[in-house]
Amino acid sequence: MPAIQELYDELVTELRRVWLLGSCSGMLGWDRETHMPSGGAEHRANQLSLLAGLGHQWLTNPRVGELLDALQAGNDPGDPDGAIAVNVREAQRTYDRATKLPQRLVEEISRVTTLSQQAWIQARRESAFATFQPWLQQVVDLKREEAQAVGFAADGQPYDALLDEYEPGTTSADVSAAFTPLRAALVPLLAAIRDSSVEPQSSILTRRFPIDSQERFGRRAAAAIGFDFDRGRLDVTAHPFCSGIGPGDCRLTTRYDAHHFPGAFFGTLHEAGHGIYEQGLDPDAAGTAMGEAVSLGIHESQSRMWENFVGRSHAFWQYFYADAQKAFSEALSDVSLEDFHAAINDVRASFIRVEADEVTYNLHIMLRFELEQPLITGDLQPTDLPAVWNEKFAGYFGITPDNDAQGCLQDIHWSAGLIGYFPTYALGNMYAAHFFNCLARDVGDPGEMFARGEFASLKSWLNENIHRRGKQYPAGRLLEVVTGKTLSHEPLVSHLHQKYEPLYRL
Repeated sequence: MPAIQELYDELVTELRRVWLLGSCSGMLGWDRETHMPSGGAEHRANQLSLLAGLGHQWLTNPRVGELLDALQAGNDPGDPDGAIAVNVREAQRTYDRATKLPQRLVEEISRVTTLSQQAWIQARRESAFATFQPWLQQVVDLKREEAQAVGFAADGQPYDALLDEYEPGTTSADVSAAFTPLRAALVPLLAAIRDSSVEPQSSILTRRFPIDSQERFGRRAAAAIGFDFDRGRLDVTAHPFCSGIGPGDCRLTTRYDAHHFPGAFFGTLHEAGHGIYEQGLDPDAAGTAMGEAVSLGIHESQSRMWENFVGRSHAFWQYFYADAQKAFSEALSDVSLEDFHAAINDVRASFIRVEADEVTYNLHIMLRFELEQPLITGDLQPTDLPAVWNEKFAGYFGITPDNDAQGCLQDIHWSAGLIGYFPTYALGNMYAAHFFNCLARDVGDPGEMFARGEFASLKSWLNENIHRRGKQYPAGRLLEVVTGKTLSHEPLVSHLHQKYEPLYRL
């Protein structure tokens, strides 16, 4: 019998083959969203389907199972939180899930979602849900099949099998338990803000902001907070995202509107937050769990932290505002820092999730969470989605979308098959508040640092405490190790009160 180290080395070799193949798929996926001509969609779908099937075949190779069995049955692997134990544990988890999925289904999900995303782009552009609905039906049918194949607890629901891919170990009941007190705390805060006599001049942000200037300013800000453009790039797409292709290659995307400054700027900061996480992973551990992000909730905590806790703070703009006035003199020369800061933190009901303020944002997520579950059980059919979306949206926000692009067509996630992803954004907000509270404890006053353009201390703290740990701990355990706390809505609610009470004189 080979020594444990030999078996482990062989397992890592197999895992890295699968990971490298996945990075090739990631590169093709990035190109599809940024540079591929629309006529190439069918061919790209076939390419990605082939790679998805091949990756599944390699991952579910019986030899991988044999290696895992031998390693699990071996002697004491040492520290349960050490690299070997973690990589074996997470490889077993990935293997177990993959072996429940037929290769045919894996290939078909890849093929259909590639074509579906192209259909979504056109449907969103034309605000025509009817043209996208047949594709959404195919995606939902495939994800229902995936949920049944993966399985879920007897007291759970099919949605749990999909959610688990993005937030391992978390169920829809866990999400509901987290969302219920958060919603209860947000409602009175939002009501108080609505009743306030303060009216930020949000129209400032719809003046003319030349796109080339937006691009330069956004790149400068992303670099200032720590995104390394020698190991990454920024491009334009229909819906912003970040692709960690591999060590030394991280791709950010954004979208520009010459008459809406926050969209591209805060979108860029958001994706840069994801990128800083990807660039902060241990390159020597690439292809193993110790070189991967913990969960999408933790990933979103990084992007939402840089976007909101940092990027929308007064201290951040104490440092950047003079440069912003130079870059956008036509729009901002007569605008004070105080008025600008109030405008970028304006709280009001709005249609587009990615442009929502910090107070209402989580309500956008809760709405999607409430729609995804019945989509998977079959209690909500895709053809009924626009009407149900509008009804729920009116209930949450008191306004009704004028068209499908403002409503159920605004996000790319469902076309990409990412059902179960949305809850991680709100979980990320809660994680972010917990982590941000530790900055003052461990490093110093963040306001003082940001006001003088010092962002490296936060980045280094995140690198050390979160990024370099990989999947050493599950998300909830990581939170406890780093902060000494369990997940709660209270730090986020406290952050919102501390920020918005003075802004709205509550």
